[in-house]
Amino acid sequence: MGTSTIEADWGGHLVRLTWLPGAVPDAGQIVTSVHGVCTDNGHILLVKVSGRGWNLPGGHVEEGESPEEALLRECMEEGCVRCGRPSLLGLIRVSHEANPLFDPQGKYPLVAYQAFYKAEVQQRLPFNGVHECTARIWAEPDQAPHALDDHELVQLIVKQTVQEEQR
Repeated sequence: MGTSTIEADWGGHLVRLTWLPGAVPDAGQIVTSVHGVCTDNGHILLVKVSGRGWNLPGGHVEEGESPEEALLRECMEEGCVRCGRPSLLGLIRVSHEANPLFDPQGKYPLVAYQAFYKAEVQQRLPFNGVHECTARIWAEPDQAPHALDDHELVQLIVKQTVQEEQR
């Protein structure tokens, strides 16, 4: 997996996203969210997030929580699955440095990171749709990148993870 950079419009905010495969966050890098390529019996879990469509399970890291703990919690909340120990795939660097609407007093720092993990589902629980997700599906690996309603870096991460698995 090579480094890739795109620009995205997030609600009128111009952000630069850079995929850093294999990167591990250091003490100075703030991981604000986590996302998981969760697999079970050769299929990939996708969740339908209200207002955003089909995505990987994931979300914000809460205060006092490690990124791995956040991922396991988000998988349970959004996908109603218990996952085993996640392995880090890499980071997306999220930069607001070229964003004229950036608010330095806002919720997010000028530069933050999203951590992407691969995790094996250990237990499927009945889907309850209690949180922001209204449905879950188990996508065929080669179809999962095409089913995602997310930017092309997430599609690339899933595609490359699937390709590595098939080797």
